[in-house]
Amino acid sequence: MKKHKKYLLALLILPWLSIPLLGPQTVKKFFLSSLIINLIVLAECFLARKRTWWYFYKSLHPKMLGEIPILFGPFLVGTMWIFKFTYGNFRKFMVTNFILDAFFVYILMGWFKKIGYGSMVRLKRYHFLMIFTTKAAFSYGLQKFISNKERVTSSLS
Repeated sequence: MKKHKKYLLALLILPWLSIPLLGPQTVKKFFLSSLIINLIVLAECFLARKRTWWYFYKSLHPKMLGEIPILFGPFLVGTMWIFKFTYGNFRKFMVTNFILDAFFVYILMGWFKKIGYGSMVRLKRYHFLMIFTTKAAFSYGLQKFISNKERVTSSLS
């Protein structure tokens, strides 16, 4: 197996090892909204490839997007962790997301370029951060909607 594939597999799998620490109630509560936002980001990745906003040069498989290990590893699991510690306080949620997203956009994307994993092409970093921030707000609203729907459904039972 090529060296980069080992790293990408680790990037995909390691975050999932923290799931037991989240607890089953947290996973049950936040998994759906985390998955939905993850799938929206996946669709965004196809658009980004078509419009050459960014590009990931390495992937687990030639026909697979290079973003997959990030999306279904740290992004999906990290979203549940952020919800666990900040849900109920929108400001705290947004500040936490902004800090982590800025770290990804300005630090990790620079490192990804340096190691030849991926780089920004036509999209400016601050635009990328604005997109992340918008998705974070949408994600919080989506979770609120899901939580309210579950509360109404359980009160009817």
